[in-house]
Amino acid sequence: MRAASGADVVLEKAALFDTVAAAVADLERVVATTARNRELTQRILTPRQATAEIRGWIGRGEKVGILFGPERTGLTNDDMVQADTALSIPLNPQFSSLNIAQAVLLVAYEWAIAGVEAPAERLSDYATRPATKDELQNLFDHLERALDQSGFLRHKAMRPAMVQNLRAFLQRAGMTEQEVRSFHGVIKYLGKGKHSEE
Repeated sequence: MRAASGADVVLEKAALFDTVAAAVADLERVVATTARNRELTQRILTPRQATAEIRGWIGRGEKVGILFGPERTGLTNDDMVQADTALSIPLNPQFSSLNIAQAVLLVAYEWAIAGVEAPAERLSDYATRPATKDELQNLFDHLERALDQSGFLRHKAMRPAMVQNLRAFLQRAGMTEQEVRSFHGVIKYLGKGKHSEE
């Protein structure tokens, strides 16, 4: 029980069956895990596709189970035919065997992320809000003025392309409001340094 690390409720509800057929008898869908090709005709899904479909089945009120085999031998063909769908984790063919904990972890992870509606990317909790387009425009105007004053944009023919590239760079940077303020400070400081040298 200690190995469950807080998941005691899962173990307490676990049931033992004498056969695979008995274990899946009350289920309407069974997905069996396999690491090798079988002499069976079955749909073989990746964990990501399988868990997405499982969520759909459960959403329709169907009872679903995932069948894992013993570490040493995996599931037999007699076990596999209890399932209507197979799940195979894409691995290096030369090292396709996982222990039961690893296999369960990978499938459970895919199950978890299949139900997550959070954005795939976000700023860390310690970051300030993203900069607005107006703040980015003000920053760019400040930078452009400083570059004009330094002589960096002195080539008239090249100036439009250089300005556009710099603007595109700042847009791609995904800056926060705090980073914009810091960048303003950098530009201001560099401008002071130039004047002090003169």
